Amino acid sequence: MDSIAMTRQQLDGDKMIVNMGPSHPTTHGTLRIVLELEGETITKATPEMGYLHRGVEKLGESLSYQQFIPLTDRLNYCSSIMNNVGYTTAVEKLLGIEIPKRAQQIRVLVSELARIADHLVCVGVNAVDIGAFTAFLYLFRQRETIYDLFEMAAGQRLHTSFTRIGGLYRDIPEGFVPLTERFLVECEASINEMENLLTHNPIWHDRTKGIGAISPEDAVNWGYTGPCLRAAGVPQDLRKAQPYLGYETYDFDIPVGTTGDVFDRYLVRTEEMRQSLRIIRQVLDRLEPGPVMVDDPKVALPPKEKVYTRMESLIHHFKLIMHGMEMPVGEVYSATEAANGELGFYIVSDGGKNPYRIRVRPPCLPIFSSFEEQVKGGLIADAVAVLGAMNIIAGELDR
Repeated sequence: MDSIAMTRQQLDGDKMIVNMGPSHPTTHGTLRIVLELEGETITKATPEMGYLHRGVEKLGESLSYQQFIPLTDRLNYCSSIMNNVGYTTAVEKLLGIEIPKRAQQIRVLVSELARIADHLVCVGVNAVDIGAFTAFLYLFRQRETIYDLFEMAAGQRLHTSFTRIGGLYRDIPEGFVPLTERFLVECEASINEMENLLTHNPIWHDRTKGIGAISPEDAVNWGYTGPCLRAAGVPQDLRKAQPYLGYETYDFDIPVGTTGDVFDRYLVRTEEMRQSLRIIRQVLDRLEPGPVMVDDPKVALPPKEKVYTRMESLIHHFKLIMHGMEMPVGEVYSATEAANGELGFYIVSDGGKNPYRIRVRPPCLPIFSSFEEQVKGGLIADAVAVLGAMNIIAGELDR
């Protein structure tokens, strides 16, 4: 029975069916969950996949490989730069090219900034949903600094479109590194303040401990990745398991939990923020001068001054704009460790200007699929806590 028919169904006794979302303030986006209740107890919870549907994968078939980059911003809009990095890494893998060292380092730098921003939103808003408002204010101050950095680098705060196939849109500007260094100090202080407010707070313990607990086996079977999987005790992180962008050269730890409940997910994300700060410090220490785009006229647009003065550069510019890159025929799957887990792009190329097929493997989809198992038998208030700790982003559920 579909959700609409179920909503209209007349139920006997104290049972009631209600919609949680899309307008409920704790659904964090265009999500819809049909709850069947007996009083305050949840007996059934049906998440509606793809309630927010924009056909992003189908749109990719009518856009060139470069033109698809802004659409990746709309997947997880809390950490859009990580989507840019994940997609362009997949196309570069299909092309068989390696981007310059400086471009790799800057991608790591902005990715870890985006991971912190995503976790700040997740932990802060999860706390607000449960009633702890003060921590949210401490954390959002730091997120605004991260967005200031993104604006300096990409020209935009939320939808960055910072990467290009073969490197980056542009190099980071003067003033970026000093602000990042200041952020490293201030963000760590804010995380400490947040922990002082929450980690040993008995009310926070009552609302999070034992709520949404999941075993390692069940987490793996559901397809969990990212902080939710690591909170269940599985130390899986693609930055360690399948390193990319030189992550194997950075020194950082993978935090893991024991029960997979809301409290453990909070602890894992908190420690991951500290580890991201640690990685950013290492990037700043080793950041070396150099180009941020590959020197390949069949992939990267030539500099404007050369387009205006050299016939060969003008031809390459025209070919890239009008006909696109010369893509090999084949298929590729590439995955990166996004803020919520494994973000994968499966691309099929027939050699044309546009991808023949693009398929996105978002981390939120399998996690959201387990929502009913996570909340069944609990209270509505527990469902709010579980949903916030899952950090579901509606844009990733586009189906």
